[in-house]
Order: sequence, then C-alpha cells, then structure tokens
Amino acid sequence: MLLLIKYVKCVLKNVIVGWASCILFSINVLFICPYLIAHSSMTSHTNLKTIIIDDFHPILLETLKANGLTFHYLPDISESEAIQALPHYDVAVVRSKVQFTAPLIDQLPQLKCIARGGAGMDNINEAYARLKNIVLLNAPEGNRDAVAEHAVGLMLALSNQIVKSNNEVKHMQWQREANRGFEIGNKTIGIIGFGNTGQALAQKLQGFGSQIISYDKYAPSQVSNVSAVSLAELQSKADIISLHVPLTSETKWMVDAHFLNQCQAGFTLINTSRGMVVKQSDVLTVLQSGHMQGFASDVLENENFDAYTPNEKSAFEILASLSQVVLTPHVAGWTQESYFKIGEVIAVKLLEFTTNLKKY
Repeated sequence: MLLLIKYVKCVLKNVIVGWASCILFSINVLFICPYLIAHSSMTSHTNLKTIIIDDFHPILLETLKANGLTFHYLPDISESEAIQALPHYDVAVVRSKVQFTAPLIDQLPQLKCIARGGAGMDNINEAYARLKNIVLLNAPEGNRDAVAEHAVGLMLALSNQIVKSNNEVKHMQWQREANRGFEIGNKTIGIIGFGNTGQALAQKLQGFGSQIISYDKYAPSQVSNVSAVSLAELQSKADIISLHVPLTSETKWMVDAHFLNQCQAGFTLINTSRGMVVKQSDVLTVLQSGHMQGFASDVLENENFDAYTPNEKSAFEILASLSQVVLTPHVAGWTQESYFKIGEVIAVKLLEFTTNLKKY
C-alpha cells in the first residue's frame, strides 16, 4: 500500500512539473519570442546608415534620436563631398544640394531611400530611382499652407498695387488714382494642379467669396465649392490663374506664348511652383502686348543671377522693371512654421519606412 502511495505521488509530481514546463514554454512562445523578434527587427532598422546633407529643423534630429535611429547630420557638407559620401549610406535626407541623376544613382547601390525636405522632387530622377528600388519620400504637407498663403499675398500685391504704390510713397509720390486696384472677391480664380498646395489655396480663398475652378490632369477636384474643369475652360474663364504643378518633362515650359494667348484678355498669372514651368520671355511679350494684366512669381527659370548670359540679364531687367510684375526669391514655402513642419513630416515618414522596411 505504501509503495502504491509513493508511486502515485511520483506520477502526480511528474505530471505537475510537466504542466508547469508546458505553461512556461507557452508563455515563452506567446510573449517572449514575439518581443525578441520585434526587438531584433527594431535593432535591424536602426542599423540603416543615414546621412542628412542639408539644413533641417532640430525636430527632425530629435525625433530620429528619440526613436533609436542613428544618422550623420552634415548640413554644411559641400556638393562634391556629399557625392563622395553617399555611396556609404542606405538613406539620404536632402533638400536641393545634390542632383540625383541616373549616373549618380548608379554609383549608389547601397541606397534604399531618398527623403526630400520639400514638395517637389525635381532634383531627383524619380523614374530611375524607382527602377533601382529606391523609396522616395517628400513633404508636401509641410509647406502647403506657407505656399498657399504666399500665393494669396501675390494676388493681393497685384490687385491692390501694393508693391508699386509702396515704392512711390517711399519716394514721396502720392498717386491714389494711378494705384486704383481691383478686388479678388468677385473674380474667378483658376488653380492648375490640385494637390496639397492647390487644395490649401482653395481653402484659403473661400473667405474672399471668389469663384474657384481647378484643373488637374491626374487628380480632379473633389472639394466642395471648387469646380473641376478642363484646361481650356479654365483658361477661358479665369481672371487669375495660380500654378501649383511639379516640374516634370510634361510641365516644363507648359505656360508658353500659346498657353498665355489662350487665356482670357486681362488675366493675371501667379506662379509659386517652379520657374521652368513658365517661359519668361513669352510672359514678357504677352504682358507688353496688353493681353495679360499682371504677373507675380516666387520662382524664376534661372535663379542663379551670376550665371546669366547678357541676353538673359537684359530680358530679366525689362521684366523686373514692369510695374505689373511682382517677384520674390523662392520663399513661398520658406516660413518658420514650414521649417518645423517639413522636418516633422520627414521624420514621421522615415520612421514608417524603417519600421516597415520589408513592405517596401
């Protein structure tokens, strides 16, 4: 009997130990192993070598550091030094310092991602980069409000003769009748390109009571109070046309003499997109003909004055001398707020890329 009791105790002890082992094993499988896998994945994504070759708001650096991403921040590196360094990195965070041409991309077999702090991607050969399986990130959400507000400012500067009258008053000239303006509230405003910035502009114009129409070949307007129309209809109806398209082979010099002459007489053109979307020499001709009332641009075909040929310089000086022309130095998206927001947006997108690297 005693032997039987001892035997039963032994069996029960082994069963209990076995159950405990099974439970412990199950806990390992359910909780500890996934943690180790996740931790391993997190460690691997932080091992991506990242270089930042342009100036960014500290929010970008702080966010990356807080999430365990290591990087080299070299905002003062020269273009040639950056090109020499890039082959050693997996991720490049840039603005406009380097042109990512096909030949350069061929020299960067390690590169997995280019993140550009801005809306446009015109310094990157997008098609070739994607062909090489390089993920492209940008931040149109970061400066859309800044650019939209600047576009409104340019409209008001022209409609109210603000720049012209400011210069006259500073020279003690008081010419009220010569500076009688027009209101944009009863005008039809046509927005070409209805992405982040085009939509932001439409939203800001709502309070003026303007009629807003838009044309976008790839993303027709689905915003209330904005009518999507054909390009021809926009040209025939718009009193003011505002450009918000990226610079591509399709949009380069899209706005030429033919385009301008198809627009209704007395229209005003605003350009806060890219300089080479508009053919400046044709703008000058159409302005001088009287068909076009005004031109305001934050961008130029050639923004390097030191590289101007004598003919370019002469043409620019004539354009700039016209009272119905307002020019600013590519600062539409260059506000304190956009500086912060661009860094913030790029940080979030980089974290998403590194965390979900496998899906790319």
